[in-house]
Amino acid sequence: MKDVAARILDQALRLPAEARAAIADFLLESLDTAVDADAEDAWRQEIRKRIKDLDSGLTTPVPWSEARKAILGS
Repeated sequence: MKDVAARILDQALRLPAEARAAIADFLLESLDTAVDADAEDAWRQEIRKRIKDLDSGLTTPVPWSEARKAILGS
């Protein structure tokens, strides 16, 4: 099975970014079989909190380029 997976991965990595993203999305979705009934409400609450924090100035947005550098340490 490892050889098959390695060949599929090699071929997938040669695809354009949009196609790779779509495949990744399908693969991740195939792993997420359990449904959390409270997830949607929890996300709504989190989004409201983040918007409130932004509007109040408690949180300062950071451009993705800066966040990426901080995350990757470069």
